[in-house]
Amino acid sequence: MATFISLVSFTDQGIRNVKESPDRVSAFKAMAEKMGVSTKAVYYTVGHYDLVTVAEGTDEAVTALLLKLGSLGNVRTETLRAFSVDEMKKIIGSVG
Repeated sequence: MATFISLVSFTDQGIRNVKESPDRVSAFKAMAEKMGVSTKAVYYTVGHYDLVTVAEGTDEAVTALLLKLGSLGNVRTETLRAFSVDEMKKIIGSVG
């Protein structure tokens, strides 16, 4: 399974309804599980982004999950494919 880190920002709609945000996180985790994505962590943050999530799944499943999440209108995401040190060693080893 691939690892993805998403940097999440509230939209105007999302911040207007910020009190519902913890319930939306629970709903996100349930939706992710149904779509075959494992949510490893969700953190609220201070700064440019409002939340950070760490998830594992196939490229297709995570992309579908994030598209579905975005279509709800409460957040926008910027997602990064992450690699463990062991994964990166293997990749670097194939460079030659």
